[in-house]
Amino acid sequence: MAKKKKKAGIVAHQLPSGSYRVQLYVGKDASGKRIYKSFTDPDPDAAIMAARDYKENKDKPEVITIGKAVERYIESKKNVLSPSTIEGYRNIHKNRIESVKNIDAAEFDARSAQMFVNELSRDLSPKTVRNVWGLVSSAIYAYHPDRRYNITLPAKRKQTREMPEAKDVIAAIKGTDIELPALLAMWLSLRMSEVRGLKYKDITRNVLTVRRAVLLLHGGDVVREQTKTYSSTRRITLPPYLVRLIGKGDPDEFIVKMAKNTIYSKFTSCIEAAGLPHMRFHDLRHLNASIMLQLGIPEKYAMERGGWTTNSTLQNVYQHTFSAERSAVDDKVDAYFNKLLG
Repeated sequence: MAKKKKKAGIVAHQLPSGSYRVQLYVGKDASGKRIYKSFTDPDPDAAIMAARDYKENKDKPEVITIGKAVERYIESKKNVLSPSTIEGYRNIHKNRIESVKNIDAAEFDARSAQMFVNELSRDLSPKTVRNVWGLVSSAIYAYHPDRRYNITLPAKRKQTREMPEAKDVIAAIKGTDIELPALLAMWLSLRMSEVRGLKYKDITRNVLTVRRAVLLLHGGDVVREQTKTYSSTRRITLPPYLVRLIGKGDPDEFIVKMAKNTIYSKFTSCIEAAGLPHMRFHDLRHLNASIMLQLGIPEKYAMERGGWTTNSTLQNVYQHTFSAERSAVDDKVDAYFNKLLG
């Protein structure tokens, strides 16, 4: 005969398996059928305790910790933000909010927020602190819109680094297997992910369409059939020198087949071997921006070539892409690099 145990008005019945089950009446469905919630455990006291806890807390609002709020916020954004942004958010969730992740978001006041920011600022750069706080405050706001914090963030620090000149970088990479990726970044202002995302089919009559990115996420490559931002999808006329370097290939084949880490290590090795100041591969885009400024390229066309987003250009990304003025800009930039390449 099946056993049962009663405690605090709750009865646990033994099942044929030997475990004990408590069934709590929780209401009726639309058809009037009674609905029960079950709690099963080999220990009858544990089943009764679980049922009692549920009964006592089922009408209380759910407590959302900061860690849970951030986790859910990231999940809600994963299909609308870039994979690299989501990856960055997950790294913050994993490594930067340990001290506050178990705090009830509803109880996180301005004083606690300022202390958290102060704690972050001891070891992290102002930019990283702002990124962490931006994610945490957005996640809290999603559940508690009344939570608005007036806190002091660390002041931005201007980064000043010595950058090699373009002619010296070209001398360091020319004739090496890193020349094409580096020139695509420095001449056309492509990001590393955009360089790796280019396929031969993206070139039509020597016009390159930047429409794809290959990102390194979770230790593996992820192909994203769109660029980082709206204005990052752009078209650039290829100069003959780059056309020759790119050559021909299967339309669906990637033009640059090197892994991200390989490109970075080969590039930095060339820079170091030439005795130049250290620079990251991404600094080639900064160098490109400096060159366009030096050449007096109007901001609108510099933004178009580089795929940078601002409020003033966002709505006019393609409006004058191949106007006479833009063609003159391309010619001016190409003439500069052709001269350096001899």
